[in-house]
Amino acid sequence: MKQPCVYIMASGRNATRYIGVMSDVIKRVWEHKNDAVESFTKRYKVHDLVWYEQHDSMESAIEREKALKNWRRKWKLELIEKTNLQWRDLYPELL
Repeated sequence: MKQPCVYIMASGRNATRYIGVMSDVIKRVWEHKNDAVESFTKRYKVHDLVWYEQHDSMESAIEREKALKNWRRKWKLELIEKTNLQWRDLYPELL
């Protein structure tokens, strides 16, 4: 899936979350899930893709990522639960 995406990884509903942006979300999520690179998600065991949003351009994806990082925790929970109430890992659906 080569398309700019903003995504949220989580280690559980009330646990650690990571917000990122990437043009190849399948590859990047695989890296997070398999601790393939030294990163925040490896250190804190954040391995489940719980939300993602596709964008037409990398610029709009980066703008959205920056906005989400400034959101309150409650707003992020609500955003995720609009489409993923059970907090299931969405990665298998991308494959």
